[in-house]
Formats: sequence, C-alpha cells, structure tokens
Amino acid sequence: MQRIKIFISSVQGEFAQERAMLSQYIRTDALLGKFFEPFIFEEVPANEFPASHVYLKEVELSDIYLGIFGNKYGYEDEEGISPTEREYDLATSLHKTRLIYIKSVGEEKRHIKEQNFIKKVERSVVRKTFVDIDGLRTSVYASLVRYLEEKEYIRWRPFDASYDSGATIEDLDEDKMRNFIHMARLKRNFPLSVETSPESLLTHLDLIDSNNRISNAAVLLFGKKPQKYFISSEVKCVQFYGNVVEKPMPSYQIYRGDVFELVDQATSFVMSRIDNWVGTRSQGDTAEIPTRPELPIDAVKEAIVNAICHRDYTSNASVQVMLFKDRLEILNPGTLPYGLTVQKLSGPHKSLPTNPLLADPMYWSGYIEKVGTGTEDIINQCKQYGLKTPEFQQEEDFKVIIWRSSANVSDPDVIQIDPDAIQTDPDRLIVILRKNPSISRTKLSKELGISERKVRNIMNDLRSSGYLVREGSDSHGQWVLNEPTEEYNKK
Repeated sequence: MQRIKIFISSVQGEFAQERAMLSQYIRTDALLGKFFEPFIFEEVPANEFPASHVYLKEVELSDIYLGIFGNKYGYEDEEGISPTEREYDLATSLHKTRLIYIKSVGEEKRHIKEQNFIKKVERSVVRKTFVDIDGLRTSVYASLVRYLEEKEYIRWRPFDASYDSGATIEDLDEDKMRNFIHMARLKRNFPLSVETSPESLLTHLDLIDSNNRISNAAVLLFGKKPQKYFISSEVKCVQFYGNVVEKPMPSYQIYRGDVFELVDQATSFVMSRIDNWVGTRSQGDTAEIPTRPELPIDAVKEAIVNAICHRDYTSNASVQVMLFKDRLEILNPGTLPYGLTVQKLSGPHKSLPTNPLLADPMYWSGYIEKVGTGTEDIINQCKQYGLKTPEFQQEEDFKVIIWRSSANVSDPDVIQIDPDAIQTDPDRLIVILRKNPSISRTKLSKELGISERKVRNIMNDLRSSGYLVREGSDSHGQWVLNEPTEEYNKK
C-alpha cells in the first residue's frame, strides 16, 4: 500500500526538536508507521533548486499538511510573506487535509504577522493548542488515528482512542473533571480554568469526537463507575507471609475506581503494610516526628502508575500488586512498546506510552513524567535507600520487582548489610559505627530512630563489655570496635 505523505511545516529555527520527534515517532509507531510517511525539510539533501520551490513541491505531493505554529513568523519574501504561510496557502488551495497545532506559551511575544496568520488559519480549520513536546505528540497521534478511521484505512482504533464502550458523557463525573483541572493547574500550569465545561475539557484532551462520543480513556479517567464498562481495569492487591504465593494471605483487596483512585489505593495498600521507622521529637513537643518507610514511596507509586497507565486494556487480566516478605511485585498485562527492551529501561530512553490519551492527563495531574525517566527514577530511589537494584521482567506480563530491606543485597553500588545483623538496636548501632566511627550520639539517635538516652545506654553496655572503645576526645575522637567479648556474646 502506498503510504500517506505528511508535510510537517513550521518556521525554520523554531520547533526543530518537535519536527524531528514527530518524524521519528510516526515512522516507528506500530500503527502509524504502517500508513504514514512524514517529510521534514531537514532531511532534504543539497541540490541546485531554491529551497522554497522544493518545499512547495513537497506540499503538492503530500496528502496531509501538518503545521506547527508558535511565536515567530520567520523569513519574509519580497512580498512580505513567510515560506510557512506560503506552504499553508498552497495546501489550502489544493484542498489538502490540514492539521494545525499552536503552542500556547509566551503568546504575548508573538510576532504581529504570526498573530494575523494564526487568525487566518483559525477561520478555516479547527486547530489544537499544545504546551510541550509530549502534548503535541499526543494530539498528533489522536488526529492521525482519526484520519485513518475517517478515510476507512482502519475499522478499529487503539483502545484508549476507541468509542466502543457505549458510555456517554452522563457516565462521567463533573466533580472529578473539575478536581483534575485544579490539580493540573497546580502541578503543570494547565491552560484551562476550573470553570471549563466538561465538553471543552474532553475536547482539549482529545477524549470526545464530533458526535459527542466519549473515548475509553475518558471513562477510565473520569468515569463514575469505570469497571461497569471495563471490569478488568480493577487492581488486585495481595500480601503474603513468605516469599512465595501460598495461603493463608494476611490481606487481599480488589480496588475499583478511576485510574487516579486506583493508583492512590494500591500505593496506600503497600505503604500501610511495610515497616515504617518512626523517630523522636528533638525540638519540643510541637516538632514533627520524622518517619522513614521501608520502601521509597515515590518508587512504589511510579511502578504502580506505570502498570495502570501502560497496561493492555484489551486483556481480561488485571494489574496485580503482590507484597512478599522480601519483595514487592507489580504485574500488568501487556508488553513493552516496539523498540524498547528491558535492558533499555535502566538508562535514558524515549517515552513511548501504550495509551497516550490516558498518559497525557496523568502527566498533567502530576502522576507521571513524560520524558522516559520513570524506571530510572525507581532504580535511583531504591539505591539511595540502600536497597537491591529493582528488576524488570517481560514474559507473559510485564513485571517490576522492588526488593525490600530484608532481601540480600548484592549490588556493588549500595551498602551491603546482612539483614540478620540488624534485628536489634545494639547490632544496628554496630553496623552504623563500622561505616562511620566518628558519628555523634545525636546522629546515631536519628539513624536508629530511638532516643539519645537509649543510644547512650547501649553504648555504655558495649563499652563495659570491652566491645566498644572510644579513642581521642569526646568532641574529636572516634569509636573503635573490638572482637566481641564472651560477656557480650552471652547477651
């Protein structure tokens, strides 16, 4: 089949990164790459013809004109018209499909001729606004899928962009949509106001079509009862006593709700069932008591968000969160996007959401990042906690394993501590002194989460047994650990 040609246009010197991203994304996407062939002027080899003639010829040969407009108007010819406007005018005269995206940042600095150009565009085509490169990609994705459906190149749509649930706008919760806008404005400077109507919000997020059909993503994001339409979108959370799947299970919960509620409920399930170090007040009764959970909450939440956001919603399976004695496992039905491997997850990689129309609102509300750093963040946060490096596995399901502090640590980048040696306060204190023999009692108290009086009593006990010796002055000395005496071993 002959591919559909897309001419990607913008002012030279503006949106170079966006043009390159769209070209690469369209070519490599599992669906879009089968139908579309993008053109950007950076890929034109040197030749004897004027650049403007080459670009106008490409507009003639293209099926779709995709314009990205911002604040610059660009070079002007002898008639005071920019090449970008010339390309748009030609596409209009040839009745090409025109997809227009306007960046809504720094509009007060927009060139007067660019303002007039955009007004002309708005009079003849429906345009979309975007704030960042990921928002642009999401909007282009939705537009091109819609184009394929309207032209009947495809008779199906990706799950998040499909309208086959039978749900209507009456099945959505207006309060949830208002809360979303409030949070998105707070977290990411979302451009719409809290007074925005549900229809306008859904249109802005590409979650509703011209016939007022709402997408599957809209139901999962703002539905009153999402599981009424997608029962497998629930999240199953279970805790086990040991390191294998076996009964009895101390806790088993099935959570239902929108994707934001599912993330919060599953995260709370995990964090409420792991150990949590609680310190003591050191600045009076009004001081906040320091706490430190066994697992970094940001890493746990990131793994759960990824599972819910990037899962295969056409599967009858659900996301599973399983807490074992030595680890946390999070499974979601689905596979990694084409070109992304388990190995690549440990380093910088492109953000390739399985469900872009679901991921975009989750980004706006602060639940995810859109630069491909999520799995790296999970790894770094666990290492900073002194935990074993998390693992990613792709089999029938995609699995993330976050190791608890009770797991054996073999990673050279983290401090290796024998979990059997830190069960009591004295032995935990000894582990810390081995690493930092000059540490003060105040800092020891904070590290151990016990009072300074208890630290002093433990140290006095160790000194009386000959196991702990102080060398140097109280203010500049350090602690030396000897072999345990027979008296200490008896204790």
